[in-house]
Amino acid sequence: MKSYTNLEQSKKLAEILPLESADMIWYGTYCGMDGLYHLLSDEYNEFGLIAINKEFCKTLFRPGDEYVDWLPCWSLEALLCVIQKRIKEYNILRIDIGEKDFAIWYDEIGYGVNNDLPNITIESAVDACVELIIKLKEKNLL
Repeated sequence: MKSYTNLEQSKKLAEILPLESADMIWYGTYCGMDGLYHLLSDEYNEFGLIAINKEFCKTLFRPGDEYVDWLPCWSLEALLCVIQKRIKEYNILRIDIGEKDFAIWYDEIGYGVNNDLPNITIESAVDACVELIIKLKEKNLL
């Protein structure tokens, strides 16, 4: 189960959401000018970075560290916290967790699904929340 945003999603959300809403970060230190990363743990991934808790990371920074690079990262909990629970008072956020997918949408009170608002159903809860946030931003509803 995916627990937090990947690097691409994190970059996109960093343009949309307040950075302080992120509860994790992608963290690495540059090795020279070629932009390769030195890992801080054995948790390897395709980007050569690790995602860690933002508060824990504060203990890793040292005065004078010039090559520290980081990018905000959002856990599922943080994503759910930034998504509006209501839009225009009569559209209520709904979530349905199935065996193989996750759905998130807005119901219009008394009428059902509001087709003018995003309605996302995909396998990953994190991916669904990211997609909803992006679509809400496109409609200037975030």
